[in-house]
Amino acid sequence: MLSANEIRGMYAITPSPAKVGAEELLATATVDLDETERMVNALISDGCNGLIALGTTGECATLSLADYQAFVSCFVETVGKRVPTFIGATGLGGHDIALRLKLLEECGADGAMLGLPMWQPLTTESAVKFYVEVSRAFPELAIMVYANQRAFRFPFTETYEFWSELVAHAPTVVAAKVSKPRSLSALLKTVGDRVNIMPNEMNLAQFYEESPGTTTACWATAASMGPKPILELMGAVQRNDHEAITKLTAILAWANEPIASLVSNPEQFALYTIQMEKARIKAAGYCNPGPVRPPYDSMPEALRRDSEECGRRWAQLNNFISSGASIYDFLAPV
Repeated sequence: MLSANEIRGMYAITPSPAKVGAEELLATATVDLDETERMVNALISDGCNGLIALGTTGECATLSLADYQAFVSCFVETVGKRVPTFIGATGLGGHDIALRLKLLEECGADGAMLGLPMWQPLTTESAVKFYVEVSRAFPELAIMVYANQRAFRFPFTETYEFWSELVAHAPTVVAAKVSKPRSLSALLKTVGDRVNIMPNEMNLAQFYEESPGTTTACWATAASMGPKPILELMGAVQRNDHEAITKLTAILAWANEPIASLVSNPEQFALYTIQMEKARIKAAGYCNPGPVRPPYDSMPEALRRDSEECGRRWAQLNNFISSGASIYDFLAPV
């Protein structure tokens, strides 16, 4: 099983490519398996250190069981153990999640990205019990806690008792996908070296500044628009190149500027996350995410335009870095 110390580098978060017509409520067999295979091979070939699938952008909540099984089988088989792979398995209740975890185990996934059962909010005691029981039932499956407070209605990074109990009683919990913890230092003190606290690419510089020794990995949905900019940033962190970190963080902020107002508004971001991500990924052209599965397939036209502009900027940046040019020659207004 993967340990916290083995989780290093940049983990790309992927969409679950959808066929034309997947936006229809009665659609079946919606996963574009050919594009899934192509996307996975491209991300690994371009240097991604790990992959994460079936989170929010991966539409874990809206894939049918048949589509979930088809996607997971294709994804894990295509990866072929070339890089560590975490697959989302969150569902409405424990039994459904256990069936998904069993499938991941049988397919050979390295781990699961796992939030809490989604129907009813959990107390700290119940949340701890859930992960402890998962750890006992699937002792060889590494768990990345999907620490999304809004989605799962649980204050993950603000409840240190939760983490101390996981460290003590859930040995398969080795990582956590986080955004902005209330206190990174307090969280790191609680988990020690047992859980790798992973930021996204836009918070990577901040995490590194606060705790360079523990900032060994990051996650990035933006990698599905082309991973080179984030790989460059993660490389700068790994070699302690402060000048490059500053430059790259500013360039990434320029690329993401069209969606900055959405991302900074938690209420709006929760309403349009999937739509925004798939729109900008499609516009970037690195992979084809296809249409959004229902019921999350509507968005304001202004937001669509902003998302597409973000994708175009990202494609420009990814192509520039892929060409071998120096980041210090990138002339975007940063």
